[in-house]
Order: sequence, then C-alpha cells, then structure tokens
Amino acid sequence: MPDPPVFSIGAVARMLGIRAPTLRTWEDRYDVVVPERSPGGHRLYTRPQLEQLRFLRDSIGAGLSPADAHRALRERLHAGVALHDIDRPVKLTTLLILLAEQDRFAADFAEYFLRTEGYDVVLVADADDALVQMEGKAPDLAVIDLLISGGRGLQLCTYLRRYFDAPILAISTLELRDEALAAGASAFLHKPLESLQLVATIEDLLGRSGLLRRRVEE
Repeated sequence: MPDPPVFSIGAVARMLGIRAPTLRTWEDRYDVVVPERSPGGHRLYTRPQLEQLRFLRDSIGAGLSPADAHRALRERLHAGVALHDIDRPVKLTTLLILLAEQDRFAADFAEYFLRTEGYDVVLVADADDALVQMEGKAPDLAVIDLLISGGRGLQLCTYLRRYFDAPILAISTLELRDEALAAGASAFLHKPLESLQLVATIEDLLGRSGLLRRRVEE
C-alpha cells in the first residue's frame, strides 16, 4: 500500500479555512483529531483526519458548538459511520499544475493522469526551469521532486513558499517527509506515486480556493 499523504498544519488551515491556533486548541481540548508529530515537533495530518476536520468545520457552521461537533465526530468514528462524501472542487476552469520531476518515466506517468483529470500541466526536469515557469505562468500548484537537480528540491520548496502563493506537493523516493514540510511544502507523498492518490491529494490542496483563479481562453 502507498504511504498516506501528509499535510502540514498550515496547509490544512488554508484548505479548510480554519486558523492553525484553532486546530491546536481543538486537539488539546477534545483529543479527537490528533495528528502525528514529526521528530521536529511538526503536526502531520492524514487525509482521513482532513475529512474529520472538514466534518467539524461544517458541523460548527451548521450551528453546533465545538464541543458538540467533536462529540458527534467521536460517536461516528466509534460506530464506523461515514462522515459525508468528500467535497471535491468542481473544475469550472482548467487549473495549471507545475510538475518538476527528474525521472522522465515518472513524469510522463503523472502528467498523463493529471491531464486525464482535466488539469493543464507544465513539465520541467530541473530546478531552474521550475523557477522560470513559476514566474512566467503562475501555476495553481507545484509538484516538486525533492531529488531534482542533484537534490535541490528542498531549496526549491523554501524559495517557492517564500515568494509564491501556490500550494507545494513534495514527492520523493527518500524518507524526506519532515524535511519537506519544514522547507515549506504543503504536503508530502512517497514515490512511486499511486495515480488516484496523487490526484486526490492535489484536489485536497487546491480546495475551493482553486476555483477563484479563472483562466480565460482566448
């Protein structure tokens, strides 16, 4: 089985519109959605936990108190009851994905499935080209192979997080999850990538905010 995607607390806050201090308070106070901690102390959320937090957000938005929302979540988890259908972004427009991947076979594989799902893809094979494309085309999300250009992926993540607003999905054959999140990546996936998991993670990271950036075709 492929490793589950891991999201940083900052990425979760952006995707769900819940402030990071609120997420920490919920964890400490209710002890229901408890993320893993990296050796460096970073909170690491899985996709099931992302859906649990989305359930809490929607329940509170519908009028429940945080305590009642957490109680309802706990009861559903214990009973094995599905929370609700995953709320995927409706692709009213074509979104652009930057895919910075040094392995040509893996790049072609990922590009094929992303295009099949309706995304536009700009494919690059080194870190310098990735920066050129980020500045020139302003993609909605960047997928960064951490071993690109002799291992410059972490440095690239740091730069992109500092100067661009697009979410960053870091990928690697190495166990670089904690390093990637510390460098500014929004989420991490271990290679080899499973196509459905890749697409689902990208959709999670884009969320509804991705619909705000419309691309007008001439």
